[in-house]
Formats: sequence, C-alpha cells, structure tokens
Amino acid sequence: MTTTRAAIPDSLRVDFDIYDPALASPVDIMQEKMAELAARGPVTWSSAYGGHWIVTGYAEAHAVLRDHETFSSWPNNLALRDAGVPMIPLEIDPPDHAAFRHALQPLFAPTRMRALEAQIRGITGELIDGFAASGGAEFVSQFAHELPTRVFLALMGWPLHDAPMFTAATDAILLGEPGGTEEESNAARLRAQQQLFGYFAGVLADRRGATGPAADVTAAIIDTPVPFRDGPRLLTDAELCNMFFLLLIAGLHTVQGSLAWSLIHLAARPEQRRRLLDDPGLIKEAVEELLRIEAAVAMGRRVTRDTSLGGVELAAGDQVLVLLAAANRDEREFSEPDEVRIDRSPNRHISFGAGVHRCLGSHLARVELRVALEELLRRIPDYRLDPDQPVVSHGSQVRGVVRLPIRFTPATATVPAPRAD
Repeated sequence: MTTTRAAIPDSLRVDFDIYDPALASPVDIMQEKMAELAARGPVTWSSAYGGHWIVTGYAEAHAVLRDHETFSSWPNNLALRDAGVPMIPLEIDPPDHAAFRHALQPLFAPTRMRALEAQIRGITGELIDGFAASGGAEFVSQFAHELPTRVFLALMGWPLHDAPMFTAATDAILLGEPGGTEEESNAARLRAQQQLFGYFAGVLADRRGATGPAADVTAAIIDTPVPFRDGPRLLTDAELCNMFFLLLIAGLHTVQGSLAWSLIHLAARPEQRRRLLDDPGLIKEAVEELLRIEAAVAMGRRVTRDTSLGGVELAAGDQVLVLLAAANRDEREFSEPDEVRIDRSPNRHISFGAGVHRCLGSHLARVELRVALEELLRRIPDYRLDPDQPVVSHGSQVRGVVRLPIRFTPATATVPAPRAD
C-alpha cells in the first residue's frame, strides 16, 4: 500500500529534489529551500523518486528516528531505493542491527578514542605544515578531505601511506569523472568502488587468524564471533567489506563537509572567531553549534505500517526523507535558530541522528572537528575565504563542500602543538 496521491493537499506538495545540482550553488541555497519547506509544515510531499515525504520539524524528525519499528532504515538512499544490498549497519534494523553494531564497538572504545586524539593532532599539524607557509590553500583537497581519510586509516590500523589511494577513490565516488558524461562518471565510480573492495579483501586475507603485532583491531573484528539472534558467528567477507566501505564513506564525507562549513561560518563571523582565539575552551561548544547549523545528512526511512506524523497520514510503504539540517533550525526547539551562537546551551541538535541508528562514530567526529579547529585557529588565525575563487558545494543526502579556497598570513615556521598534559 502507498499513499493515494490525490489525497495529498496541494498545500503539502513541494517541488524538491535533494539531488538537484541547483542546490549546490550558492552555498546557502539549501538552507533557503529548507526554510521554504518548513514554512509549509513539518511534513511535506515531493513527487521526486516515485514520491516521498519530507520531514523538516524537529519533534517529527526525532519521532521518526527513534521509532525503527514504524520507520525502517531500509532503504536509506532515495536514488538507490531499489538496490538489492543494504549498507551495514546503516540499513539494517533491529535485532540484527545490534549484532553488527556490536562488531564495530572495538573501533570506538573510549580508550581507543583517547589514544587516537594524539594521532589526530599529529596528522592535523602535518597537513597544516603542507600549506601554512604559502598564504593560501584549497582547504578541501589539502585538509578537509585528507584529515578524515588518514584518521580512517589510523582508526582501522591500516598504513597511512595508503591515503593517496583512498583519496583518489573516494573523490571518484563523490565526484565521478570531472568534466565527463554521466556514463563516464558512473563508470569511474564503479572502478573506484571495485578498487576499494579489492583493498578490503586484501586486508581480510592478511588479518584473518593473525597473531602477534598483526592481531590488531581489524583482526579482532574479523576473528570475533558476533552474537546474532540465531547464535554467534563470524562475519562474512561480504559483510565485512560492506561495513568497511560504509565506515569510510560516512566518516569521510560528513567530517569533510563539517570542517568546510565550520570555516565558512567562522570566516563570516570574525567576532565569534575572536572569542575562540581568546578562549579556546569554547571550541568544544562551538563544534556542537557548527554541527547543528549545517547538519550534512538527510536520512531516508520507509514506513512499515500506516501512521500519522505532524498531522499528516502516512501509509505503509511510503518513503520518508528526514532533513536534519532543517530540524536543527526548528524555532520550536531552538531560539534564534538561524543564528550561529558558539556558546548555545542547551544544544540538543540531532546531526548524528537518534535512536538505535545514532552515529556510532559521533565521538570520533567531534574529536576530529575540535582538534582541527584548535590547530587551524592557532596556526592560521586570520584565514579568510578567497574573494577571487568561489566556494563549490554539492547536494545529495550527504551535503558537502567540494572546493574552498582560503587565504591567510603565511606562517614562517612549524609551531609545535601544546603538550596534552
């Protein structure tokens, strides 16, 4: 059963396509479009991709994300809603979801996160060293893309010297073939995905049954039985490769986007940047506000049973798209929601989702963003957007920035990071 199209009031019908290239430029066009949707109501209807509901209200979004029985996470992607293989664990609902999530817990254990912070600071400093003396940089390719790529490798315990391959492959998956046709871009994406899965297969072969130094966190995930409802078992190669791919893509593009949006917002607010320079202790709160104001992800859900949401009747089989960035600007939940307030409190944003599918890597993402802002403000405090080169962003269910040229006063020498103690 699907919603009867004729029963949807004209007041709820909108012309909106999350993948529309026009939503990529200028950089604030997406927020303008989401505000127009929210003005219609917390739940509206788009005919794109066979028709789907769009959720912009905070309370409604929270309700959808916390009710996995009524709103299944499969499929998550509107454009690939008929694909046959769900992403693990993103598109797996309970009870199997808990088993897959359990398998990934060793990656995000608190002790491991604390150890990773020093590595993240080192990687951050090395990347800044690469452009600090030049007085300018293309921030995405030289920093925002590279940092989460290298952090992913550090997280998995894989060689950091493999970063260039991951950078090239993920660029191809995101951008396709620059200047190419749609067919050429899709072919480039397929080649890149095959390259990554080939790499993952090599990792599985090297780590399975490993002992000694090779028995790292990846080996533990491969060789530890997972408690499924039918009994514990090892994950298959296909399941492992699927999980590794999702960890890479999700962790890379969300952090890349958040880093770029953070610089854009702080560049436009020198008084708030001054506060962060004078009191670096505020950076942790600033990260939360920057996550709120520019949430990157739009989450897909499928209605499993007839229900109501925001005063609208939804039918079993309907597809739902939850715009987290719109929900985070709901004036019913946030005062002055369109203003960036780096000391906002409380700040109950849902940029990492909610419920059983809440982002498992949220703590790691917060560490990356905090350390990056600390080091960027310390090393190139007067950065500004390059007035001669436009910012290039992109739409989709994971919004982001493709190109962000910046300028700053050149730094003449590497500045050691402060000691953690």
